[in-house]
Amino acid sequence: MGPLQITVGDLVFTARFEEESAPETTRAFSELLPYRQKLIQARWSGESAWIPLGEFKLGVGFENHLSYPAPGQILFYPGGYSETEILFPYGPSCFASKMGQLAGNHFLTIVEGIEQLPEVGRRVVWHGAQDIEFAARES
Repeated sequence: MGPLQITVGDLVFTARFEEESAPETTRAFSELLPYRQKLIQARWSGESAWIPLGEFKLGVGFENHLSYPAPGQILFYPGGYSETEILFPYGPSCFASKMGQLAGNHFLTIVEGIEQLPEVGRRVVWHGAQDIEFAARES
């Protein structure tokens, strides 16, 4: 799969799919593109924003899951102890919910625009929900 463009408001990022380590998640998510949602400040995960997805099912289980993503390592949580969600770390994070620590599938990594991540954090904290779009990157 080619690179992905992630747009948060007027901030543009390029990400790569983690096809080798999360093949089922990358395949299933790529079928949703373009994908638009709202990004809000995470409640328990430190310097991360999230996309709450409630009971949504992507049809994947756990693969390549981790709890301490680096900034720009985007996780998909398929549900279980907490609702389905996408975690978008913009700084130091420990993925968690009110039930405790979680682990999500690391399926995307931001490779361009990472210096803009702190601005994503500033916006979700001080201005609330932000529009986010995941789309195939145009050449």
